[in-house]
Amino acid sequence: MPNAAAIPPSRSWNGLRRYPKNYQTNPFLRSNPNKIKPVVPLRNRTGFPSQTGTPAEACYTGISMLRVRFAPSPTGFLHIGSARTFIFNWLYARRHGGVMILRIDDTDVERNSEASLSSIFEGLRWLDLGWDEEYRQSERLALHREMAQAIFQKGFAYRDFTPAQAGEIEKSGAQGTWLFNSGMRDLSPQESDRRASSGEPFALRFRVPRDAQRHVRFDDAVYGPQSKSTADIEDFALLRSDGMPTYHLASCADDAGLRISHIIRGQDHLTNTFKHVLIFEAAGVAAPRFAHLPLLVAPDGTKLSKRRHGPVVSVTTYRDAGFLPHAFVNFLCLLGWSPKDDRQQMTRQEIVAAFSFDGINRANAVVNFTEDDPFDPKAVWLNAEHIRALPVEDLAERLLPVVRAAGFPVDHRKMLAITPLVRERMKLLRDVLTVADFFFAEELPPYDTSELIPKKGDPAMALAVLERAVQSLAASDFSHDGLEAALRSAAQTLGIKAGQMFEPVRVAVCGRKTAPPLFGTLEVLGRDTCLRRIGQAIEKLKEL
Repeated sequence: MPNAAAIPPSRSWNGLRRYPKNYQTNPFLRSNPNKIKPVVPLRNRTGFPSQTGTPAEACYTGISMLRVRFAPSPTGFLHIGSARTFIFNWLYARRHGGVMILRIDDTDVERNSEASLSSIFEGLRWLDLGWDEEYRQSERLALHREMAQAIFQKGFAYRDFTPAQAGEIEKSGAQGTWLFNSGMRDLSPQESDRRASSGEPFALRFRVPRDAQRHVRFDDAVYGPQSKSTADIEDFALLRSDGMPTYHLASCADDAGLRISHIIRGQDHLTNTFKHVLIFEAAGVAAPRFAHLPLLVAPDGTKLSKRRHGPVVSVTTYRDAGFLPHAFVNFLCLLGWSPKDDRQQMTRQEIVAAFSFDGINRANAVVNFTEDDPFDPKAVWLNAEHIRALPVEDLAERLLPVVRAAGFPVDHRKMLAITPLVRERMKLLRDVLTVADFFFAEELPPYDTSELIPKKGDPAMALAVLERAVQSLAASDFSHDGLEAALRSAAQTLGIKAGQMFEPVRVAVCGRKTAPPLFGTLEVLGRDTCLRRIGQAIEKLKEL
C-alpha cells in the first residue's frame, strides 16, 4: 500500500514536454537514459522503407518525429480489433516517417498470463509488419509513481483512506453514480499526512475540478471536437491501495515518458480520454493528439468477444485457417477505413500511401460471419486474390509447411511443380490439402466407378479409353506437350471427342472430375503413378 515513503519526493513534471528543447540535459530524461533510444534504419528493422521521401536511415533526434504506440494487455489472445489498431498505428507511422512503438501494458498482475503474452507476439509477428521500439509497462512503475507524486504535490490529487472506495472500479458520474467522497477530498493536508505516516492504506485519487462548471475538451481526428463537463467525471484513482498504478495513470505516464505524439486506439477509449487530458494538464505535459477508431461488431451489432463469438475473433484463428498475413491486413484495413477510390485489393505500399485519418469512418464496422462460415466472405475473397498475385516460388514456400504438417513428405521441387496447377483453385492456404491431395497420397480414396464414364458414353467406352490411354502414355514423351499430343491422337484413333478421352483419364488419376489442368497434372504425377492408377480404374470398370 502507498504511504508517505512509498510516494517519494521527486522532480516536477512541469519540465517534461513531449518534445523537450534540450533533451540531452533534461533532468528527467538524463536520469532515464533508456527512455531515449537511437532509432536504427527503418529498412533494417521492418524490411519496409519510409514512404515520405525522407531517408529511411535518418535517426530519431527527440525533437519532432511522430511517435505512435500499440499497448496491448496480456490478459487474453490478440483480438482482431486490437490487430487492426496495431495496423492503423503502423500505417500512420510509416506514412509519415515516424516511429512505431510496442508497449506491453502488463501492470494488471492478477490477470496477466504468459499464454496471453505469447499469443500477442505470435499474432503480431505473423502480421509481418514489425515495430521500432519495445517496452514493458511493469518495468516502468517508478515512472508512474513519479508522475503521481508530482500531481499530488501540486494539489491535483488526494489520499482516499475509505476502504470501500480504495479499490473499487470507477463509475461514471453521467450515470448518476458515485463521483467523490467529500470527507476524503476535503481532508486537511496535516490529517492526510498523519494517517499516511501511521501506515493506514489509501488510494490516490485525482481531484477533478468542482469549484466552477468546466468542460474538458479535445479534438479527435476521427470523431471531431469532444467535450465533457467535469461535473460528470468522478475523482478517479491514480494509485490503488496496494501502490500499483491504475490504467489511467500508467498509460499517461508512459505516453509522456515515451514522447508519444499521436494516440490511435479504439472508440471504446473515447470516454477515458477526458480523464487523460486532465492528467496531462496536471502533470504539465502537452497532450498527444487523439484518433479513436470505430469498433468491430458482429452481424447482430454486438461487440466482438471470444465469450460470445468464439475463436473467430482471434488473429491466430485466421493464421491457422490459411490466410496470408498481408491479405488479412488488407481485410482489416477495409473495416472502418476506405482509400476513397473503391479499391479493395491493395499492396502494402499502396495502403501506406493512401492511409489517412480522413478515410476512417465513424460508424462501427461489421465483420460478417455465420455459425456455418466463420470467416467474412470479403476476407476469403481478398485472400484468394492475394494468393493468385503471389509469385509461384513464394506461394510454394508458404504451401510446403501446410502439406508437411498434414503428414505428406513433399519436397520443394515437387511443391514448386504443383503450385501453378492449383493456385487458381485455392481461397485459403489449407485448401491445398483438398484441391491437390491426389498429388501427395500414395493411393486415391475410394470414388464412384460411374465417374469414369464420359458424357454421352458408357462403361465400354470408358474401358476402351483407359486401355488406349495406357498404351499411349507408356510410349509418349511425358511432358505437357507430349502428353497432350498422345491423348488427342488416341481420341482420333478411337473416333471420339477429345473431352470423352480426357474425362476418364482425369478421374482415373485424380479420383474426381474436377481437377487441375490434365496434362500438367499427368506430368507432375509421373508415368509410373499414372499408369498404376489407370490400371486400377480399368479393374474397377471390369467389375461392373
